[in-house]
Amino acid sequence: MQTDLRNRDLIGDLDFSKEEVETVLDVAFDLKRKRALGELHPYLRDKVLAMLFFFSSTRTRGSFEAGMAQLGGHAAFIESKTTQIAHGDTETEMGEIFGRYFDGIAIRHVTWGTGNRYLNLVAKASRTPVLNMQCDIYHPFQCLADLMTIMEKKGRDLRRRKVVVSWAYASSYLKPISVPQSLVLQLPRFGMDVVLAHPPEFKLMPEIMAQAEEQARKYKTGFEVISDADGMTAAVKDADVVYAKSWGPLLITDDQTEGKRIQDQYKHWITDARLMSLAKDDAVYMHPLPADRDIEVTSEVMDGPNSVVFDQAENRLHAQKAVMALTMRS
Repeated sequence: MQTDLRNRDLIGDLDFSKEEVETVLDVAFDLKRKRALGELHPYLRDKVLAMLFFFSSTRTRGSFEAGMAQLGGHAAFIESKTTQIAHGDTETEMGEIFGRYFDGIAIRHVTWGTGNRYLNLVAKASRTPVLNMQCDIYHPFQCLADLMTIMEKKGRDLRRRKVVVSWAYASSYLKPISVPQSLVLQLPRFGMDVVLAHPPEFKLMPEIMAQAEEQARKYKTGFEVISDADGMTAAVKDADVVYAKSWGPLLITDDQTEGKRIQDQYKHWITDARLMSLAKDDAVYMHPLPADRDIEVTSEVMDGPNSVVFDQAENRLHAQKAVMALTMRS
């Protein structure tokens, strides 16, 4: 166990070593137990977290606010449009000033080509830890919750477990690529064989793919990419985990109209009962939510016995509390 994560930023998934991630998970499971038993755990009494949102949220805002309250502190919700950021406050000024007002700064900024850079510039100027509530490249807290959930369902020894990270069709908007990128970076470190499936236009960033392949080599796990028009079906065969969600063709275009035209070619990429029948009988279906019901995934699957989406959502709370308790303590 790594016992000193004080004042550490968590922006990218590889910012924490595998051993440090294991520490986070150990603390998260302990905090979940304490929550279940009603044991108080005010490890961050009188601490205040700034939550700066450039992009709307349901689970992220709710879980961070609840988590800080349960840890004995307070979370201040700050919507970027209600600040002076649009009128001159730079990343340096936000880091310098919020780093003096608050004991931690959490930021959600998913604008393609902007978000991750913004977080890193704030972190460079801040004297307190900066936590990534999702950017255009990474979604580390979602991935920690996902890893926690997989361990709950499949055990702590995950070697040779097959996890399919698949694109799925959604009609709502061009969703960020940060969730699949975090998954392919983190899961190989814990022994899982990862299969990434997507249509040809929905590739992930080359540098992220190179890092994922490096992690797979380091931890001697499988890493396969299926990139064709019908890859979802081939990928899911004998899977232990089916993690299927939409993301935009952002490496090609971030134009909403053109992106939707590309997406609409692949409406058959849906997680339904037929698809799940190709996986193992005890396979679990995962999604970070919100999902486009009966477009991205059928209600039969999402509400069915193999779905663990609400356990995932709950585990956001516990994983985030663990990181905050470890990084923001005095």
